[in-house]
Amino acid sequence: MITKETTIKELSVLKEIAKQLRLDILESTTLSGSGHPSSSFSSVEICSALFFGGILKYRADEPQWPERDRFIMSKGHAAPLLYPLLARAGYFPREMIWKLRQLDSPVQGHPIQGMMPGVEATTGSLGQGLSLGVGHVLGGRLTKLDYRVYVLMGDGECQAGQVWEAAMAGSHFKTDRLTAILDYNKFQEMGPVAREMALEPLTDKWRSFGWHVVEVDGHDIGALLDAMHEVRHVKDQPQIIIAHTIKGKGVSFVEADYTFHGRALSKEQAEKAKEEILCN
Repeated sequence: MITKETTIKELSVLKEIAKQLRLDILESTTLSGSGHPSSSFSSVEICSALFFGGILKYRADEPQWPERDRFIMSKGHAAPLLYPLLARAGYFPREMIWKLRQLDSPVQGHPIQGMMPGVEATTGSLGQGLSLGVGHVLGGRLTKLDYRVYVLMGDGECQAGQVWEAAMAGSHFKTDRLTAILDYNKFQEMGPVAREMALEPLTDKWRSFGWHVVEVDGHDIGALLDAMHEVRHVKDQPQIIIAHTIKGKGVSFVEADYTFHGRALSKEQAEKAKEEILCN
């Protein structure tokens, strides 16, 4: 969908950014021989819209700018997406991402706050990011700062009890500066989410906890931007954008095999994957 805020030209630019981010994810994980490519691929359009679609407020040359919006990647295993995203935003040189998971490298397999500029939280122990988001919003109230907080979550981590404690707290404290975005690709490391521990009826659950819920195609950048604009006008409620995505999006044989959740592609597979990404 294209709104008055988003022109066809702008959407074209964002789609190209998404393609380049996928290529960076592919190259960095293949080079390191480890990482989480498919979980990173599924969130690409979400993050492209958020960072480069005029939504997130930040200053890459001033990472600790007090009035910046906070972005917390709760699904910390998608760090191979976070680093290229931050590099493209200008936080550090792109060459740094090739150090992913190397010994003594600050470009860790999961984000660690304080090691790379732009990383707002140490994440990867799943289920904790939403609690951090609630805390950031309440901290902003105390310091009279009007920033927003965005938390990108995975669907597997929604099986954790801490997520629902945070959901209850967010509603209780009317954290309307908090937006969660759920990468709902419906697979976790060991298989389908519905088999391991079903989440449905997911929309009803979040609404019952007092959240404003929007569902969207997580690979439609225009629709994502519409949703992100919509939730900014919600008062007295935290919001969640449930983004329906495809694990491994952009590479057919990765989409078809959830075990790429936690393993890198071989060099031969990476060449095939690169061809597909470039053709899409």
